[in-house]
Amino acid sequence: MAVGRFAPSPSGPLHLGNLRTAMLAWLFARSSGSRVGLRVEDLNPGADSVEVAQRQIDDLARLGLDWDGPVTAQHDHRSRFDTVIAALESADLTYPCFCSRREVLEAAVAPHGPSPEGAYPGTCRDLTPSEQADRARALGPDRAPALRLLTNGGVVTVDDRLHGPVSAVVDDFVLRRGDGVPSYNLAVVVDDYADGIEEVVRGDDLILSSPRQAYLARLMGALVPTYVHVPLVLGPDGTRLAKRDGAVTLADREALGETPDQVRSFLAASLGLAEPGEPATMAELLERFDPDRLPRRPWTIDRSTLGD
Repeated sequence: MAVGRFAPSPSGPLHLGNLRTAMLAWLFARSSGSRVGLRVEDLNPGADSVEVAQRQIDDLARLGLDWDGPVTAQHDHRSRFDTVIAALESADLTYPCFCSRREVLEAAVAPHGPSPEGAYPGTCRDLTPSEQADRARALGPDRAPALRLLTNGGVVTVDDRLHGPVSAVVDDFVLRRGDGVPSYNLAVVVDDYADGIEEVVRGDDLILSSPRQAYLARLMGALVPTYVHVPLVLGPDGTRLAKRDGAVTLADREALGETPDQVRSFLAASLGLAEPGEPATMAELLERFDPDRLPRRPWTIDRSTLGD
């Protein structure tokens, strides 16, 4: 039994790709008789985060998904993130970074192996205390450096249920941003450990982040979860599905006259779990669910389906 979860960010309404991934996270967990958690990943909540998160929760429930225990919110877990960061600092496994995002993206990274986008080349790793002080003064009194994890720059391999072994160079990734907000890569590892998560199902755009997160989990003495990176849903232009593509949210689909049941069946058909137009409950999809038969390629939605 592997405890699973779905962890959306309240940056906007869930679109068809998010809903499809949520269905898969639920199916993977329930197919092993497991519990399913729901966590709102609101590290830096905006003014409307609570409202957006509640809409996401409602959409998931209307699609037929359920979860075990209360919904948790990441912004409530700041103390656990700070505790882990303090422990890493005490172990001399961190250093301040004064680079802007643009500088990181423009810097050349030695090609030692596959790396996640924006992999850090180590620019600030070996700065002397005097050089750090100079960089801090250059930032000004209203800005602070980010905090990075000091790694060995080696290749880490994790196992993925759909992709097999996934290897990537683990760079000195950010633990805490310059604005004081913990990074996603830190928070997701700490929260998954605290919540007892053993299986992470998410979009395959995050696949090269998994070695980073596994590296940090091992530093913490935490269990590295099983990863399942599922194919994305793409818009008609072949890029990741977005609001600009048309009727992509549950509310959009309802405005076209569809019910949540029809949306669920539409997504199920894209996974090979139902015939086009065939009604199917989540319980029925669970009976048909076979991870080995899931599609491995992205699903592209055509313009006519999106209301164009």
